[in-house]
Amino acid sequence: MVAALGVLSPVSLALAAPAPIALPGDRVFPENITSTHDGTLYVGSLASGGVYRIRPNNAHPQLWIKPGTFGSNSVFGVLADERSNTLWLCSNDMSPLGVIIAGGDQGSVLKGFDLTTGNGKVSAVMPGEHTLCNDIAIGPDGSAFVTNTQAPQIFRLPAGADQLELWMTDASLQPAPGKAGLDGIAFGSDGNLYVDTYTPGDLYRIDVKDGKPGKVKKLQPSRLLVLADAIRLFGKDSFLIVEGGGRLDRILVHGDNVTVKTLRDGMATPTGVAITGSTAWVSEGQLSHLFDPSKKQQKPNLPFRLYPVVLPAR
Repeated sequence: MVAALGVLSPVSLALAAPAPIALPGDRVFPENITSTHDGTLYVGSLASGGVYRIRPNNAHPQLWIKPGTFGSNSVFGVLADERSNTLWLCSNDMSPLGVIIAGGDQGSVLKGFDLTTGNGKVSAVMPGEHTLCNDIAIGPDGSAFVTNTQAPQIFRLPAGADQLELWMTDASLQPAPGKAGLDGIAFGSDGNLYVDTYTPGDLYRIDVKDGKPGKVKKLQPSRLLVLADAIRLFGKDSFLIVEGGGRLDRILVHGDNVTVKTLRDGMATPTGVAITGSTAWVSEGQLSHLFDPSKKQQKPNLPFRLYPVVLPAR
């Protein structure tokens, strides 16, 4: 009866989704994922380094950027910018935590690779003593904006430049001792910048006028977010957001209030989301097996996977 009325039931939605994609290897620990308009997916590896590329209608990931290429280290955020033909990625030296990538640069670095050839073309060091380049957004003028998880800072790389500049800092975004701060970042349909903090899972809007930061406003979600991670624009005043606590959500912004609607639950530390057509692809990071002392001796559930989620109308 429901189907006859033209409304898809949860069962029919599940049947419409493509199959999950398995990633090769036992040390991938994917931290983020991005896509291009033709449906190609790019997945960065935190523990083994490098970037996997998955062509449309092909469930066989290929290691496209090898670990250590162009000084890339552990890969966090990834973002495909087709306007500049660049794959941006956040490269971080995680050797103090036991993650070693041969040939990787020290520190936190925003790397840019040619989307056609995979050749490295931009390497911009994040300045400062407490840095962790986490995620990336592209502004209207083509500038790349990146979050620093270890300080209340957002950096900007102007189009064509090779040095990051501090775009804004705000004490309200300071992470608590021992906690992870700024994480996901995306421009909204209103032209403002939206960011979240991994812990305690807060969501903020940063007013943007003429490319400059204005007021920082903490938003009020309809429920608490658990380990807020990647954000991607999904229509007017709407985003997809990943919770490391296991969920993919759609959030709708109404002024200073946010309605949270869960699209999928039960994943093991999901870390990123990319959109291809009517499907969201979520990277399952299982990062607790790397960083939680109580789980370090346990093996992750292999293979690492990307999970498809059929999206509602925008």
